[in-house]
Amino acid sequence: MRVSDLLRPSPPATWRDRAETAIDIVKGAPRASAAVVVALIVVTVLGFVLFHRAPAAPAIQLPRAEEAPASTPTTTGEVVVDVAGAVIRPGVVRLGGPGRVIDAIAAAGGAALDADLNMVNLAAKVADGDRIYVPKRGESPPPLPSAGGSSSPASSGPVDLNAATPEQLDALPGVGPATAKAIVDYRTRRGRFRTVDGLLSVPGIGPAKLATLKPLVRV
Repeated sequence: MRVSDLLRPSPPATWRDRAETAIDIVKGAPRASAAVVVALIVVTVLGFVLFHRAPAAPAIQLPRAEEAPASTPTTTGEVVVDVAGAVIRPGVVRLGGPGRVIDAIAAAGGAALDADLNMVNLAAKVADGDRIYVPKRGESPPPLPSAGGSSSPASSGPVDLNAATPEQLDALPGVGPATAKAIVDYRTRRGRFRTVDGLLSVPGIGPAKLATLKPLVRV
């Protein structure tokens, strides 16, 4: 080929050449679009897989607060009480700690069907060594035993202010039915007498009457 042939301008494209070129472009466009769509799908799938395969962040272990040791309840020791009279199982019972008359009666199996609980202060507190007597209906409480073991009224020992019935209190010198009831009411509201001098808090009892009662009562 001569140089003059290379420098010679190409003949203008005919309408047939232009039509064939356009047809080639149209035929290639769907293939190009399909390739782009496939590429996008591949990238999306790879991104999803890589994201879910990423190692999970390590869990942070927070320091646990140490639990405070539970406080141990203070025990005051076993209380042994003698329960007599109209109960299911009369005798010595043991309570896990300080309780009340109703607890001691329950420990003795409960009151019998003929028990007169109106004669007993069920809310009174009991102490170790106390004796509780539950009378039957229509029965007068027995006198307290004396130091020599006798149970006659004339030689009975000091009356327990925390367990005595109104009748026992009424039998004391200088104590009538009204004062006996006041002693029982005070005992019901305030609980056990801690000392004999606590009688001064009962309406109707002054220093002179207390001096008379001191040798005859106990707590």
